[in-house]
Amino acid sequence: MIEEQIRSGRKVILLVAMPDSIHVARWIKLLDKREWDVHLFPSTSNSTIHPELDGVTLHSPLLALRAKKIEAQTASKVYSSFAFLVDFLLRRVFHRFMLGFGAWRLHMVVEKIRPQLIHSLEIQAAGYLTLDTKARFGKAFPLWLVTNWGSDIFLFGRLRKHQAKVAAVLANCDYYSCECERDLKLARKLGFRGQMMPAFPNTGGFDLLKLEEERNRIPTSSRKLILLKGYQNWAGRALVGLRSLSRCRDVLAGYTVAIYSASADVAIAAELFATETGIRIQMIPEQTSHQDMLSFHARARISIGLSISDGISTSFLEALVMGSYPIQSCTACADEWITHGTSGTLVPPEDPDIIEMAIRDALLDDDLVNRASAINWKTAQGRLNASLMKEKAESMYLEILKGV
Repeated sequence: MIEEQIRSGRKVILLVAMPDSIHVARWIKLLDKREWDVHLFPSTSNSTIHPELDGVTLHSPLLALRAKKIEAQTASKVYSSFAFLVDFLLRRVFHRFMLGFGAWRLHMVVEKIRPQLIHSLEIQAAGYLTLDTKARFGKAFPLWLVTNWGSDIFLFGRLRKHQAKVAAVLANCDYYSCECERDLKLARKLGFRGQMMPAFPNTGGFDLLKLEEERNRIPTSSRKLILLKGYQNWAGRALVGLRSLSRCRDVLAGYTVAIYSASADVAIAAELFATETGIRIQMIPEQTSHQDMLSFHARARISIGLSISDGISTSFLEALVMGSYPIQSCTACADEWITHGTSGTLVPPEDPDIIEMAIRDALLDDDLVNRASAINWKTAQGRLNASLMKEKAESMYLEILKGV
Protein backbone atom coordinates (compact mmCIF):
# COMPACT_ATOMS: atom_id res chain seq x y z
CA MET A 1 0.00 0.00 0.00
CA ILE A 2 2.79 2.44 0.96
CA GLU A 3 4.66 1.87 -2.30
CA GLU A 4 1.47 2.45 -4.31
CA GLN A 5 0.89 5.75 -2.50
CA ILE A 6 4.43 6.90 -3.24
CA ARG A 7 4.13 6.01 -6.93
CA SER A 8 0.75 7.75 -7.27
CA GLY A 9 2.03 10.95 -5.69
CA ARG A 10 -1.23 11.38 -3.79
CA LYS A 11 -1.18 12.84 -0.29
CA VAL A 12 -2.42 10.45 2.39
CA ILE A 13 -5.13 11.87 4.66
CA LEU A 14 -6.34 9.90 7.67
CA LEU A 15 -9.80 10.97 8.84
CA VAL A 16 -10.74 10.11 12.41
CA ALA A 17 -14.51 10.36 12.31
CA MET A 18 -17.91 8.77 12.86
CA PRO A 19 -18.43 6.24 10.04
CA ASP A 20 -22.23 6.37 10.27
CA SER A 21 -22.42 10.16 9.81
CA ILE A 22 -23.91 11.68 6.67
CA HIS A 23 -21.67 14.70 7.30
CA VAL A 24 -18.56 12.51 7.07
CA ALA A 25 -19.86 10.87 3.88
CA ARG A 26 -20.56 14.25 2.29
CA TRP A 27 -17.17 15.60 3.29
CA ILE A 28 -15.39 12.67 1.65
CA LYS A 29 -17.44 13.20 -1.52
CA LEU A 30 -15.92 16.67 -1.82
CA LEU A 31 -12.44 15.26 -2.31
CA ASP A 32 -10.97 14.29 -5.68
CA LYS A 33 -9.67 10.75 -5.11
CA ARG A 34 -7.12 11.28 -7.89
CA GLU A 35 -5.46 13.88 -5.67
CA TRP A 36 -6.03 12.44 -2.20
CA ASP A 37 -5.66 8.95 -0.74
CA VAL A 38 -8.36 9.07 1.94
CA HIS A 39 -8.44 6.70 4.92
CA LEU A 40 -10.99 6.55 7.74
CA PHE A 41 -10.48 5.32 11.29
CA PRO A 42 -13.79 5.11 13.24
CA SER A 43 -13.99 7.41 16.25
CA THR A 44 -16.98 5.46 17.59
CA SER A 45 -17.93 1.79 17.80
CA ASN A 46 -21.26 2.20 16.03
CA SER A 47 -21.96 -1.05 14.16
CA THR A 48 -23.09 0.66 10.92
CA ILE A 49 -21.59 3.04 8.44
CA HIS A 50 -23.41 5.46 6.23
CA PRO A 51 -24.47 3.96 2.88
CA GLU A 52 -23.25 7.06 1.01
CA LEU A 53 -19.69 6.59 2.24
CA ASP A 54 -17.55 6.25 -0.88
CA GLY A 55 -13.95 6.32 -2.05
CA VAL A 56 -12.29 5.76 1.33
CA THR A 57 -10.17 3.02 2.89
CA LEU A 58 -11.89 2.01 6.13
CA HIS A 59 -9.73 0.64 8.94
CA SER A 60 -11.17 -1.92 11.32
CA PRO A 61 -11.58 -0.52 14.84
CA LEU A 62 -10.59 -3.92 16.31
CA LEU A 63 -7.82 -5.15 14.04
CA ALA A 64 -5.64 -2.11 13.49
CA LEU A 65 -3.81 -3.59 10.50
CA ARG A 66 -6.96 -4.59 8.66
CA ALA A 67 -8.46 -2.25 6.07
CA LYS A 68 -11.08 -2.36 3.33
CA LYS A 69 -11.68 -0.04 0.38
CA ILE A 70 -15.24 1.29 0.49
CA GLU A 71 -17.11 2.10 -2.69
CA ALA A 72 -20.65 3.40 -3.14
CA GLN A 73 -23.44 0.93 -2.25
CA THR A 74 -21.06 -1.49 -0.52
CA ALA A 75 -20.56 0.46 2.67
CA SER A 76 -23.53 -0.96 4.56
CA LYS A 77 -22.13 -4.50 4.31
CA VAL A 78 -18.74 -3.82 5.85
CA TYR A 79 -19.70 -3.39 9.47
CA SER A 80 -21.44 -6.75 9.64
CA SER A 81 -17.97 -8.30 9.91
CA PHE A 82 -16.90 -10.22 12.98
CA ALA A 83 -14.27 -7.61 13.88
CA PHE A 84 -16.77 -4.80 14.32
CA LEU A 85 -19.16 -6.98 16.32
CA VAL A 86 -16.42 -7.98 18.71
CA ASP A 87 -15.29 -4.38 19.03
CA PHE A 88 -18.82 -3.31 19.97
CA LEU A 89 -19.09 -6.02 22.64
CA LEU A 90 -15.65 -5.26 24.07
CA ARG A 91 -16.49 -1.59 24.42
CA ARG A 92 -19.62 -2.47 26.37
CA VAL A 93 -17.97 -5.01 28.67
CA PHE A 94 -14.46 -3.60 29.03
CA HIS A 95 -15.17 0.11 28.60
CA ARG A 96 -12.19 1.49 30.53
CA PHE A 97 -9.73 -0.87 28.90
CA MET A 98 -11.05 -0.09 25.42
CA LEU A 99 -10.53 3.65 25.88
CA GLY A 100 -6.78 3.10 25.86
CA PHE A 101 -7.00 0.34 23.29
CA GLY A 102 -8.62 2.70 20.78
CA ALA A 103 -5.64 5.06 20.96
CA TRP A 104 -3.26 2.12 20.53
CA ARG A 105 -5.14 0.89 17.46
CA LEU A 106 -5.13 4.36 15.89
CA HIS A 107 -1.41 4.54 16.64
CA MET A 108 -0.92 1.29 14.69
CA VAL A 109 -2.82 2.66 11.68
CA VAL A 110 -0.75 5.86 11.70
CA GLU A 111 2.44 3.78 11.78
CA LYS A 112 1.20 1.64 8.91
CA ILE A 113 -0.04 4.21 6.39
CA ARG A 114 2.12 7.20 7.43
CA PRO A 115 -0.39 9.96 6.59
CA GLN A 116 0.76 13.46 5.80
CA LEU A 117 -2.29 14.74 7.69
CA ILE A 118 -4.61 13.45 10.41
CA HIS A 119 -7.99 15.17 10.30
CA SER A 120 -10.30 14.78 13.31
CA LEU A 121 -13.88 15.50 12.26
CA GLU A 122 -15.55 16.47 15.55
CA ILE A 123 -13.92 16.85 18.97
CA GLN A 124 -15.65 14.85 21.73
CA ALA A 125 -15.04 11.48 20.06
CA ALA A 126 -12.51 11.98 17.25
CA GLY A 127 -10.56 14.83 18.87
CA TYR A 128 -10.18 13.16 22.24
CA LEU A 129 -9.13 9.87 20.61
CA THR A 130 -6.51 11.58 18.46
CA LEU A 131 -5.21 13.51 21.46
CA ASP A 132 -4.71 10.28 23.41
CA THR A 133 -2.95 8.77 20.40
CA LYS A 134 -0.59 11.73 20.07
CA ALA A 135 0.31 11.42 23.76
CA ARG A 136 1.31 7.77 23.20
CA PHE A 137 3.16 8.31 19.94
CA GLY A 138 6.58 9.01 21.35
CA LYS A 139 7.95 10.63 18.19
CA ALA A 140 7.05 13.15 15.52
CA PHE A 141 3.28 13.09 15.03
CA PRO A 142 1.77 13.92 11.61
CA LEU A 143 0.20 17.30 11.05
CA TRP A 144 -3.12 17.38 12.88
CA LEU A 145 -6.22 19.27 11.74
CA VAL A 146 -9.23 19.47 14.06
CA THR A 147 -12.65 20.38 12.70
CA ASN A 148 -15.20 21.63 15.19
CA TRP A 149 -18.77 20.39 14.69
CA GLY A 150 -21.92 21.82 16.21
CA SER A 151 -21.58 22.28 19.95
CA ASP A 152 -18.04 20.91 20.29
CA ILE A 153 -16.64 24.03 21.89
CA PHE A 154 -19.62 26.43 22.12
CA LEU A 155 -21.29 24.15 24.68
CA PHE A 156 -18.72 21.53 25.76
CA GLY A 157 -16.02 24.16 26.13
CA ARG A 158 -18.11 25.63 28.97
CA LEU A 159 -18.78 22.35 30.80
CA ARG A 160 -16.55 21.46 33.75
CA LYS A 161 -16.20 17.83 32.66
CA HIS A 162 -14.95 18.78 29.18
CA GLN A 163 -13.18 22.14 29.50
CA ALA A 164 -9.68 20.79 30.13
CA LYS A 165 -9.92 18.12 27.43
CA VAL A 166 -11.24 20.54 24.80
CA ALA A 167 -8.43 22.97 25.68
CA ALA A 168 -5.87 20.15 25.42
CA VAL A 169 -7.10 19.19 21.93
CA LEU A 170 -6.84 22.79 20.78
CA ALA A 171 -3.40 23.23 22.34
CA ASN A 172 -2.03 20.11 20.66
CA CYS A 173 -3.42 20.35 17.12
CA ASP A 174 -1.70 22.29 14.33
CA TYR A 175 -4.75 23.50 12.39
CA TYR A 176 -8.34 24.25 13.29
CA SER A 177 -11.45 24.59 11.11
CA CYS A 178 -15.11 25.16 11.88
CA GLU A 179 -18.38 26.37 10.39
CA CYS A 180 -18.86 29.58 12.39
CA GLU A 181 -16.87 32.76 12.87
CA ARG A 182 -18.13 32.53 16.45
CA ASP A 183 -16.13 29.34 16.97
CA LEU A 184 -12.93 30.78 15.52
CA LYS A 185 -12.95 33.33 18.33
CA LEU A 186 -13.87 30.72 20.94
CA ALA A 187 -10.98 28.47 19.88
CA ARG A 188 -8.50 31.28 20.48
CA LYS A 189 -10.01 31.93 23.92
CA LEU A 190 -9.66 28.24 24.75
CA GLY A 191 -5.96 28.21 23.91
CA PHE A 192 -5.55 27.39 20.22
CA ARG A 193 -2.33 28.92 18.88
CA GLY A 194 -2.03 27.20 15.51
CA GLN A 195 -3.31 28.23 12.08
CA MET A 196 -7.00 28.98 11.62
CA MET A 197 -8.61 27.78 8.41
CA PRO A 198 -11.53 29.72 6.85
CA ALA A 199 -14.95 28.97 8.32
CA PHE A 200 -17.40 27.27 5.95
CA PRO A 201 -20.16 24.62 6.23
CA ASN A 202 -19.32 20.92 6.33
CA THR A 203 -22.56 19.97 4.55
CA GLY A 204 -20.97 19.39 1.16
CA GLY A 205 -23.07 22.19 -0.30
CA PHE A 206 -26.07 21.93 -2.60
CA ASP A 207 -26.63 21.38 -6.31
CA LEU A 208 -28.46 24.69 -6.73
CA LEU A 209 -29.07 24.30 -10.45
CA LYS A 210 -30.87 21.03 -9.79
CA LEU A 211 -32.86 22.43 -6.85
CA GLU A 212 -33.90 25.80 -8.29
CA GLU A 213 -37.01 24.62 -10.13
CA GLU A 214 -38.37 22.73 -7.13
CA ARG A 215 -37.74 25.55 -4.63
CA ASN A 216 -39.53 28.04 -6.93
CA ARG A 217 -42.50 25.79 -7.72
CA ILE A 218 -44.64 27.10 -4.86
CA PRO A 219 -44.18 30.69 -3.65
CA THR A 220 -43.32 30.70 0.04
CA SER A 221 -46.47 32.67 0.93
CA SER A 222 -48.67 30.01 -0.74
CA ARG A 223 -47.24 27.05 1.17
CA LYS A 224 -49.35 25.30 3.81
CA LEU A 225 -46.68 23.30 5.62
CA ILE A 226 -44.69 24.11 8.77
CA LEU A 227 -41.54 22.09 9.50
CA LEU A 228 -40.35 21.49 13.05
CA LYS A 229 -37.05 19.83 13.93
CA GLY A 230 -38.00 17.14 16.45
CA TYR A 231 -34.90 16.94 18.67
CA GLN A 232 -35.72 17.00 22.38
CA ASN A 233 -32.52 16.08 24.20
CA TRP A 234 -29.48 17.64 25.83
CA ALA A 235 -29.62 20.43 23.25
CA GLY A 236 -32.84 20.17 21.22
CA ARG A 237 -36.00 21.97 22.36
CA ALA A 238 -38.73 20.68 20.04
CA LEU A 239 -41.31 20.62 22.85
CA VAL A 240 -40.95 24.39 23.21
CA GLY A 241 -41.68 24.64 19.48
CA LEU A 242 -44.81 22.54 19.83
CA ARG A 243 -45.99 24.65 22.75
CA SER A 244 -45.46 27.82 20.71
CA LEU A 245 -47.37 26.36 17.74
CA SER A 246 -50.22 25.37 20.03
CA ARG A 247 -50.60 28.99 21.08
CA CYS A 248 -50.89 29.93 17.37
CA ARG A 249 -53.80 27.59 16.67
CA ASP A 250 -56.10 30.47 15.76
CA VAL A 251 -54.00 31.23 12.65
CA LEU A 252 -53.03 27.65 11.74
CA ALA A 253 -56.26 26.55 10.03
CA GLY A 254 -55.41 24.68 6.82
CA TYR A 255 -51.78 24.13 7.79
CA THR A 256 -49.98 20.86 8.45
CA VAL A 257 -47.16 20.68 10.97
CA ALA A 258 -44.52 18.16 9.83
CA ILE A 259 -41.97 16.95 12.39
CA TYR A 260 -38.69 15.25 11.50
CA SER A 261 -36.04 13.55 13.66
CA ALA A 262 -38.61 13.28 16.44
CA SER A 263 -37.72 11.61 19.72
CA ALA A 264 -40.34 9.42 21.44
CA ASP A 265 -41.50 12.13 23.85
CA VAL A 266 -41.94 14.58 20.97
CA ALA A 267 -44.03 12.02 19.05
CA ILE A 268 -46.34 11.66 22.08
CA ALA A 269 -46.60 15.43 22.51
CA ALA A 270 -47.34 15.82 18.78
CA GLU A 271 -50.23 13.36 18.98
CA LEU A 272 -51.71 15.29 21.91
CA PHE A 273 -51.13 18.56 20.03
CA ALA A 274 -53.16 17.28 17.07
CA THR A 275 -55.98 16.08 19.34
CA GLU A 276 -56.18 19.32 21.31
CA THR A 277 -55.80 21.80 18.44
CA GLY A 278 -57.29 19.99 15.45
CA ILE A 279 -54.15 20.87 13.48
CA ARG A 280 -52.88 18.04 11.29
CA ILE A 281 -49.54 16.53 12.29
CA GLN A 282 -47.27 14.60 9.92
CA MET A 283 -44.41 12.57 11.41
CA ILE A 284 -41.59 12.33 8.86
CA PRO A 285 -39.93 8.88 9.01
CA GLU A 286 -36.40 8.69 10.40
CA GLN A 287 -34.96 7.15 7.21
CA THR A 288 -36.29 9.85 4.88
CA SER A 289 -33.72 10.64 2.20
CA HIS A 290 -31.89 13.94 1.99
CA GLN A 291 -33.61 14.77 -1.31
CA ASP A 292 -37.02 14.14 0.25
CA MET A 293 -36.14 16.39 3.19
CA LEU A 294 -35.21 19.15 0.76
CA SER A 295 -38.61 18.63 -0.87
CA PHE A 296 -40.31 19.13 2.50
CA HIS A 297 -38.45 22.43 2.94
CA ALA A 298 -39.52 23.39 -0.60
CA ARG A 299 -43.17 22.95 0.46
CA ALA A 300 -42.81 24.66 3.85
CA ARG A 301 -43.70 28.24 4.61
CA ILE A 302 -41.74 28.11 7.89
CA SER A 303 -38.93 25.86 9.15
CA ILE A 304 -38.38 25.91 12.93
CA GLY A 305 -35.19 24.69 14.61
CA LEU A 306 -34.65 25.14 18.35
CA SER A 307 -31.68 24.10 20.47
CA ILE A 308 -29.66 25.53 23.33
CA SER A 309 -26.47 25.00 21.33
CA ASP A 310 -25.45 24.23 17.74
CA GLY A 311 -23.07 25.15 14.98
CA ILE A 312 -24.56 26.12 11.66
CA SER A 313 -27.52 23.77 11.61
CA THR A 314 -27.82 21.76 8.38
CA SER A 315 -31.61 21.94 8.54
CA PHE A 316 -31.36 25.73 8.75
CA LEU A 317 -29.23 25.78 5.58
CA GLU A 318 -31.71 23.47 3.85
CA ALA A 319 -34.54 25.87 4.68
CA LEU A 320 -32.49 28.81 3.45
CA VAL A 321 -31.81 27.06 0.11
CA MET A 322 -35.36 25.83 -0.46
CA GLY A 323 -37.19 29.08 0.31
CA SER A 324 -38.74 28.22 3.66
CA TYR A 325 -38.71 31.06 6.20
CA PRO A 326 -36.24 30.06 8.94
CA ILE A 327 -37.10 30.53 12.61
CA GLN A 328 -33.87 29.46 14.29
CA SER A 329 -32.60 29.58 17.86
CA CYS A 330 -30.04 32.33 18.43
CA THR A 331 -27.51 29.74 19.64
CA ALA A 332 -26.71 28.32 16.19
CA CYS A 333 -24.71 31.15 14.55
CA ALA A 334 -27.53 31.66 12.05
CA ASP A 335 -26.87 35.38 12.56
CA GLU A 336 -23.86 34.88 10.24
CA TRP A 337 -26.29 33.96 7.43
CA ILE A 338 -29.51 35.92 7.88
CA THR A 339 -30.64 39.36 9.02
CA HIS A 340 -32.98 39.05 11.98
CA GLY A 341 -36.52 40.07 11.08
CA THR A 342 -35.74 40.38 7.37
CA SER A 343 -34.48 37.05 5.99
CA GLY A 344 -35.34 34.96 9.03
CA THR A 345 -36.01 35.25 12.75
CA LEU A 346 -33.63 34.44 15.61
CA VAL A 347 -35.27 33.36 18.85
CA PRO A 348 -34.28 32.24 22.35
CA PRO A 349 -34.68 28.44 22.28
CA GLU A 350 -36.67 28.20 25.52
CA ASP A 351 -39.00 31.22 25.30
CA PRO A 352 -42.41 30.23 23.87
CA ASP A 353 -43.67 33.83 24.02
CA ILE A 354 -41.05 35.14 21.60
CA ILE A 355 -41.23 32.02 19.41
CA GLU A 356 -45.02 32.35 19.21
CA MET A 357 -44.70 35.94 17.97
CA ALA A 358 -42.11 34.91 15.38
CA ILE A 359 -44.45 32.19 14.07
CA ARG A 360 -47.40 34.59 13.93
CA ASP A 361 -45.37 37.18 12.02
CA ALA A 362 -44.28 34.59 9.46
CA LEU A 363 -47.82 33.23 9.06
CA LEU A 364 -49.50 36.60 8.65
CA ASP A 365 -46.97 38.54 6.57
CA ASP A 366 -46.76 37.25 2.99
CA ASP A 367 -44.33 39.96 1.93
CA LEU A 368 -41.95 39.04 4.76
CA VAL A 369 -41.60 35.38 3.78
CA ASN A 370 -41.43 36.07 0.03
CA ARG A 371 -38.73 38.72 0.43
CA ALA A 372 -36.77 36.44 2.76
CA SER A 373 -36.92 33.66 0.19
CA ALA A 374 -35.41 35.90 -2.49
CA ILE A 375 -32.67 37.21 -0.18
CA ASN A 376 -31.75 33.74 1.05
CA TRP A 377 -31.53 32.36 -2.48
CA LYS A 378 -28.89 34.96 -3.30
CA THR A 379 -27.04 34.00 -0.13
CA ALA A 380 -27.17 30.33 -1.14
CA GLN A 381 -25.82 31.09 -4.60
CA GLY A 382 -22.89 32.98 -3.11
CA ARG A 383 -22.03 30.62 -0.25
CA LEU A 384 -23.58 27.14 -0.60
CA ASN A 385 -23.07 25.89 -4.15
CA ALA A 386 -21.58 22.37 -4.07
CA SER A 387 -18.77 23.29 -6.47
CA LEU A 388 -17.75 26.12 -4.15
CA MET A 389 -17.71 23.79 -1.13
CA LYS A 390 -15.54 21.32 -3.04
CA GLU A 391 -13.12 24.08 -3.94
CA LYS A 392 -12.93 25.28 -0.33
CA ALA A 393 -12.34 21.78 1.07
CA GLU A 394 -9.55 20.95 -1.34
CA SER A 395 -7.98 24.40 -1.02
CA MET A 396 -7.82 23.90 2.74
CA TYR A 397 -5.91 20.64 2.37
CA LEU A 398 -3.62 22.15 -0.26
CA GLU A 399 -2.84 25.08 2.03
CA ILE A 400 -1.97 22.74 4.91
CA LEU A 401 0.10 20.31 2.86
CA LYS A 402 1.82 22.71 0.46
CA GLY A 403 5.17 22.33 2.23
CA VAL A 404 4.94 18.59 2.94
